Amino acid sequence: MEKFVQIAIDGPAAAGKSTIAKIVAQHLGYVYIDTGAMYRAITWAALNNDVNINDENAVMMLLTKTDIVLAPGDKVLVNGVDVSAQVREPNVTSLVSQVATYATIREELKERQVSLANSANVILDGRDIGTNVLPNADFKFFMIANARIRALRRHKENLERGIKSDLDSLEEEIKKRDEIDINRTHAPLKQAKDAILIDTSTLSIDEVVDKMVGFVLK
Repeated sequence: MEKFVQIAIDGPAAAGKSTIAKIVAQHLGYVYIDTGAMYRAITWAALNNDVNINDENAVMMLLTKTDIVLAPGDKVLVNGVDVSAQVREPNVTSLVSQVATYATIREELKERQVSLANSANVILDGRDIGTNVLPNADFKFFMIANARIRALRRHKENLERGIKSDLDSLEEEIKKRDEIDINRTHAPLKQAKDAILIDTSTLSIDEVVDKMVGFVLK
């Protein structure tokens, strides 16, 4: 059986994980899997189907009937429908952390993520990849940045997508998301013992990419 290489990138919201992971994947010729988009997809699906976000069983029942595909070009398909833009809207962003606390949802999506990771050389980014989803990944990175810088990054992304954005509100949302992710009972956000820590606060995208590719290829 062919052994594929697995790279795990974890860290808090807006630390630059997805941006970096995509570029590193391109450099190495690996498949990039945006696990956060999967949580956004089921959150969007719950809102779109009038499912109570606070009812874990109801959201889980919906997930069992929901096909989530991450397609090339950053596309997110839910039951064949392209919802790439919708899953990035503020109403989804404000609720996805709640859905991500549900153990049943995390376990179901973990199974899907592991299946994808065993089919090719991959890079997965999220909050529990190195500790829970791929604990035996070949390379693990943990990215951090201070909250204000992360808010500035998310603010810029929102404006580029034409989404209304307020910097101070974003910073508060990011801090709240950090608190939820770190303190949730199931698969909390934390650095794996064997993960390489990279603070991206003062680093350019190219500098972070060079660091990661250097570690993988050395």
